[in-house]
Amino acid sequence: MSDPRILILGAPGAGKGTQSKRLCEAYGIEHITTGDALRANKQMETEYGTPAEYMDAGELVPDPLVNEIVAAALEDADGFVLDGYPRNESQVEYLEDATELDVVLYLDVSEEELVRRLTGRRVCPDCGASYHVEFNAPEETGVCDECGAELVQRDDDTEETVRERLKTYEENTEDVIEHYRSTDEFVEVDGEQTPDEVWADVKAAVDSRTE
Repeated sequence: MSDPRILILGAPGAGKGTQSKRLCEAYGIEHITTGDALRANKQMETEYGTPAEYMDAGELVPDPLVNEIVAAALEDADGFVLDGYPRNESQVEYLEDATELDVVLYLDVSEEELVRRLTGRRVCPDCGASYHVEFNAPEETGVCDECGAELVQRDDDTEETVRERLKTYEENTEDVIEHYRSTDEFVEVDGEQTPDEVWADVKAAVDSRTE
């Protein structure tokens, strides 16, 4: 099958973005995220209003509207990597009615490793360049390679904030992961391997289910 339909699950910092990009390049499919779909269809009229009405007011877009936006994005795609949706059981039910998935990838990474990855990020307040103290360190510690400014840690990258984000993620998505775990499409991948090792497992899982 040349246009696989893939759902990728995993906590913030698990590597979904990296692997989604490689999947899109390898199979010529689209990367669909909830945020991108909402931004691309901000003015789409539904019985619940438009996404813009909620986004401009800084409010959460309600599930029924998110569902319609995601369904429209999936309809336009021959193959896809769906990232960031579904987030709860009602969205799972809606997705199952909207499309059939070939594979559900779950990148499993321990909380301590996620904290290490997320708290290590440093950004340049002047030019916006991004680094990591372990995986993508600047040439001079704490100094931006691009413009020489002093790097900072964002408020949402502190350990306390990261742990709270991970707790919220787990509470919201535990039921989603357990639902898919009981299906034939589910594949758990060790996300603590190197990106290349994770990719090897991800590609093997997709290939075995889309032959």
